[in-house]
Amino acid sequence: MSMNLWWQGPEFLSKPESQWPLLKGYKNCDLPDIEVRCNTIINISDPIIKFENFSKLNKLVRTFAFVKRFIYNVQQPQNKFIGSLSVEELNNSFYILCALAQRESFQLEYDTLVKNKPLPNKCKILSLSPFLDHNHCIIRVGGRLDASDYSYEKKHPVLLHSSHHFTKLFFEQEHIRNMHAGPQLLLAVVRERVWPINGRRLARRVVNNCVRCKRIAGKTLSPKMGNLPIQRITPDHPFLSVGMDLAGPFLILNRRGRGSKLIKCYLCLFVCLRYKCVHLEAVSDLSKDAFLMAFRRFVARRGRPVEVFSDNGRNFVAAAKEIGQFLKQNSEPIVEFASQENIKFIFSPAYAPHFGGIFEAGIKSAKHHIKRILGNSHLTFEEITTLFAQVEAILNSRPLYPLSSSPNDFLPLSPGHFLIGRPLVSLPSPNLLDCKEITLRRYERLEKLRQHFWNKWQREYISELQQRSKWKTNCDKLQIGDMVLIQEDNIPPMNWRLGRVSRLFPGNDGVCRVADIDTTRGPVRRALVRLCPLVAPEADDQLG
Repeated sequence: MSMNLWWQGPEFLSKPESQWPLLKGYKNCDLPDIEVRCNTIINISDPIIKFENFSKLNKLVRTFAFVKRFIYNVQQPQNKFIGSLSVEELNNSFYILCALAQRESFQLEYDTLVKNKPLPNKCKILSLSPFLDHNHCIIRVGGRLDASDYSYEKKHPVLLHSSHHFTKLFFEQEHIRNMHAGPQLLLAVVRERVWPINGRRLARRVVNNCVRCKRIAGKTLSPKMGNLPIQRITPDHPFLSVGMDLAGPFLILNRRGRGSKLIKCYLCLFVCLRYKCVHLEAVSDLSKDAFLMAFRRFVARRGRPVEVFSDNGRNFVAAAKEIGQFLKQNSEPIVEFASQENIKFIFSPAYAPHFGGIFEAGIKSAKHHIKRILGNSHLTFEEITTLFAQVEAILNSRPLYPLSSSPNDFLPLSPGHFLIGRPLVSLPSPNLLDCKEITLRRYERLEKLRQHFWNKWQREYISELQQRSKWKTNCDKLQIGDMVLIQEDNIPPMNWRLGRVSRLFPGNDGVCRVADIDTTRGPVRRALVRLCPLVAPEADDQLG
């Protein structure tokens, strides 16, 4: 088979150009004019290169340098440049790109300086005393540092605008080169070579949009504090709505005398959501039977609750990890037992202890007294049960609201007021607050005293719950489709899982506090206080 066409090419190439065949549909079109000035190629009609097509400054500069080398090698075939790019080629490519960026950002100012005309008084860059560097045809800052012994680059940096994509690429490169410098350091480093207009805004935006910096910062969302549930503000009998939590382990002795061994026991706390009454039970071990017996003791002494709120056991770490494992494995048997007793169990979202702040605070207060009394000593199970009962009495004697400075006020209302004299099953009774005590029988006097406690609770305690102590505004907004980091305990931020928001759960006030996140390991449900959004708002301040 003949391969002449492959080795020698078409026959018409060996003939004069006048004898070459004409292509069908060929139209003679004029190429855009290219103005060559100061060894810089500047395209007047269309941009030579699209900056937005590049995500790295190094790649942009090297690509343009190779294009310039190709043009030079075509024009000067006898002095071709080969091998790796030299420093001069890279610097020349950088300055040409700066000139192109300036033509797009400061077109009128650039044309004025090229024609050696003074800038108008309304020019925004006039305060920087700009001038045209004829070596590279770029605008540099004149400034007031001519008398200093700094380098020429520092005294007269290249002028760029922060809104241009080329300036953003330069900031991102310097941010990574300086080991993820902060906004202030990044701006100082950039100004060694380039003077960006509104540079502080761009520096903050580059740092805030850096995924690695965002991972390390790990700032979670803080939705507005929610309204109080109806169980907290509706008067009723104590321990009808209960919050439950476990604490520990506490090391105790299995028996007295020699040869005793250290074993673990746990604290089970039940707190009334209405009056903050506390009930403490000692649990010998983390088994389903031991926990259910503690729960039966609570019901026998305090009455059967209507609903029990608890976490789901997945927000415990370190020493309390086994508590979380116990609740996670035995949640279904516990709920089944409660259902048979007509008790409703309600679990809070995973890794969201603030959803049960009242019983988390009760655990904190109980451990405050227990740790100071125990110290390094080890008690038996009977002794630590007695200690828990004494701590319970102390916690139930705390005032529910700040003390008044008036000497005429009686003792403040405490959780103990709602526990004394109340039978476990009581019938509704008429309102006796307006009746005189002389006309009442003894039982009716006790009933009036109990109603007086409730009336005082409504007037003095409920008013103290109006204010939000923290999370006062809903500053952070999360949208479906946002990329977030899932904060995890005992794991460094760089290893936190990435996920995308698939669903939001707004509350009665319209504020979302829980979201479903799609991850590589499947969907998970987390509170917003455990999510770190990767999209940061831009800074509003400017710096010339």
